[in-house]
Amino acid sequence: MRLTKPTLFTNIPVTCEDRDLPGDLFNQLMKDDPSTVNGAETLMLGEMLTLPQNFGNIFLGETFSSYISVHNDSNQIVKDILVKADLQTSSQRLNLSASNATVAELKSDCCIDDVIHHEVKEIGTHILVCAVSYTTQSGEKMYFRKFFKFQVLKPLDVKTKFYNAESDLSSVTDEVFLEAQIQNITTSPMFMEKVSLEPSMMYNVVELNTVKQAGEGMSTFGSRTYLQPMDTRQYLYCLKPKQEFAEKAGIIKGVTVIGKLDIVWKTNLGERGRLQTSQLQRMAPGYGDVRLSLEAIPDTVNLEEPFHITCKITNCSSERTMDLVLEMCNTNSIHWCGVSGRQLGKLNPSSSLYLALTLLSSVQGLQSVSGLRLTDTFLKRTYEYDDIAQVCVVSSTIQVES
Repeated sequence: MRLTKPTLFTNIPVTCEDRDLPGDLFNQLMKDDPSTVNGAETLMLGEMLTLPQNFGNIFLGETFSSYISVHNDSNQIVKDILVKADLQTSSQRLNLSASNATVAELKSDCCIDDVIHHEVKEIGTHILVCAVSYTTQSGEKMYFRKFFKFQVLKPLDVKTKFYNAESDLSSVTDEVFLEAQIQNITTSPMFMEKVSLEPSMMYNVVELNTVKQAGEGMSTFGSRTYLQPMDTRQYLYCLKPKQEFAEKAGIIKGVTVIGKLDIVWKTNLGERGRLQTSQLQRMAPGYGDVRLSLEAIPDTVNLEEPFHITCKITNCSSERTMDLVLEMCNTNSIHWCGVSGRQLGKLNPSSSLYLALTLLSSVQGLQSVSGLRLTDTFLKRTYEYDDIAQVCVVSSTIQVES
């Protein structure tokens, strides 16, 4: 017999108005019913509990518990009884018996009881195999088996999206944002006890699922973290490279393993379930041999007035030194100020240099900063950088807030 938590007893209230033919009969019957709540007889939910009437559903991540009883129906004493319980899945066979010791004898009308537990880690068909061997009074060895087949269902649908954030105005580079969409695909509500991300060894993680209210962190989902059937929630995490890896662009750019999600929930009367995803992997951003990123740029600039940006150029190669030349190509709206084709010098492997540049825009509106070219004179290879960032260009008659 499967061991599960009971359910709250429900009844169907039947009532009528006083002027109807039954009068107060239905109301009085509901008041006398011991399963109803005193003073709230018309509620379907009662104060009593109902024992499980069938096997029910079992979901991945829950703990399967079963009560096994071997009863001697005969009028003879049997000896050397061995009870064995195995769980057969699509990939393995597990021994769930608490003890494999042989029971010396079992008298008539007596029984051997055992309770087994197993955390379900596979979906699909499972078969509980109960095998019993014993010896009769005449010395004959007997053996029989019983099979109990059940299906393990999937409780949650988990989808992930990765967003690679290149270095911006902050000092932190190579941030990765993870959006996890979790949907309850069961037929009953879930209490989401914990949804956390365990990062890989190269990253630290910051959860972005709380907001500050009165100095305290409040969940973005409110105080009641229930997930109704077929409802979906989005959880957001920011992963930042650890300091020792953030300084090595050649190492961090190739990292695809981010970490794994740990999800804990509770269902009917506190029955607990837990799922851990496999290692989540992202597509590593392809920076090539040279990476150019922006360290500083204004949000809004005046029309036809110079403004300044700061770029960071990183040699992503772990072996080769580069000799770089910078070319600045004007576009229809963006014009670079300074000498194009200047030598930047040699850049060692996995090292960076900072470059201050000046430019102006001849067109109002949201303009894209483009037109930078880096040439490695050693390999005669040119790297093009367009749409690096966007700035809002306004008329000089409008005061730009500093």
